[in-house]
Amino acid sequence: MGLVVIGAQWGDEGKGKITDFLAEGADVVVRYQGGNNAGHTVIANEKKYKLHLIPSGILYDEKLCIIGDGVVIDPKALLDEIEYLRNEGVVVTPKKLLISDRAHVIMPYHKLIDAYSEKQRGSKDIGTTGKGIGPCYTDKHERTGIRICDLLHREIFAEKLKTNLEAKNRVIKEIYNEEELNFDEVFNSYIEYAEKIREFVTDTPYVLYEKIKENKKVLFEGAQGTLLDIDYGTYPYVTSSHPISGGVCIGAGVGPTMIDRVVGVCKAYTTRVGKGPFPTELFDEVGEFIREKGFEYGTTTGRARRCGWLDLVILKYAVRISGLTSIAVTKIDTLAGIEKIKVCTGYELDGKVIEYFPASLEDLAKCKPIYKEFDGWDDSIQHAKTFEDLPKNAKEYLKFIEDFTGVRISIVSVGPERENTIVVGKY
Repeated sequence: MGLVVIGAQWGDEGKGKITDFLAEGADVVVRYQGGNNAGHTVIANEKKYKLHLIPSGILYDEKLCIIGDGVVIDPKALLDEIEYLRNEGVVVTPKKLLISDRAHVIMPYHKLIDAYSEKQRGSKDIGTTGKGIGPCYTDKHERTGIRICDLLHREIFAEKLKTNLEAKNRVIKEIYNEEELNFDEVFNSYIEYAEKIREFVTDTPYVLYEKIKENKKVLFEGAQGTLLDIDYGTYPYVTSSHPISGGVCIGAGVGPTMIDRVVGVCKAYTTRVGKGPFPTELFDEVGEFIREKGFEYGTTTGRARRCGWLDLVILKYAVRISGLTSIAVTKIDTLAGIEKIKVCTGYELDGKVIEYFPASLEDLAKCKPIYKEFDGWDDSIQHAKTFEDLPKNAKEYLKFIEDFTGVRISIVSVGPERENTIVVGKY
């Protein structure tokens, strides 16, 4: 059956580490949405790996990794990542990595339009990574996208590229006043990419179904987080896909009856990148302390993350939206050394206390967090090997999270290494 790992905040919760940890007990690891606009940092065997498209399970030799149809793929970025991993001594072959033939392809015009449209928005920009993710998903839903299966058929790809370039070049020239793309240059480079990825491409939903019928353990890995979901996030400051658990069925091609557990990953505090309201954001020395100690800078962009206290309104929202069966709390060690730690338990909006997460960003911007305060703990937390080893105050903090959300904590991370992971209960 299937175990899903999702981000329960704005992404960057440490899903890479948790997925890598859980992958040890899985047979198949599947990435089901997003693109190379997101990244996972995994530390294993005293080495740091930065992954963007390939599932974290690739670091295990005996696991099968799948990039599902819900992912949008920049073939050059994928090939660069394969080369990077091989240079780091990681085996990447079609026996370990498969790519869905239904996944959509990020084209050069997607990246250009992404960058030009952001520039044109000026102060109202969304804060995209410029990787072409949004424009690629736009074409997918407009039904003009190019899929991996198209890329592997030279004549079909040429026909679709010609049609698309005629339309995109008009946009690039007439709206953005930029230089048009050359058909031959794009075609030749992408045909070269196609030949290099061909051996990895297959009907992945079929493979997944057969593996599940064989009672293999499947781990589904998402990118970004709940509040970046296109429907349930802080729209429009969101991604263009569904990071929530519901995105698994579409993005991997499996039925809901094939999923039995959902682990939500959250930091012991809250971070986000880019614009938009952030009720618990800290603008003082505590926020700076968290940023520097937790090294809160993006894996893909290097952008500094905004930091704030743990928001349990958000976490409870993720519990409801994705049906979390357990929670993995990461970076609790980052808070060590702070004398008093706060947790948001509700918002005050227009003089009334609310416990729900507003859809309107205008309402969210007016929300004042209601806090509960806890005594802090020291750096001895990094040496904890069991839940009982944790400092008393940290255990009280975690128990409050469980009681407030109504969901048990299954994993606590006290450091970046695989061994800095405490299993509290069944996940």
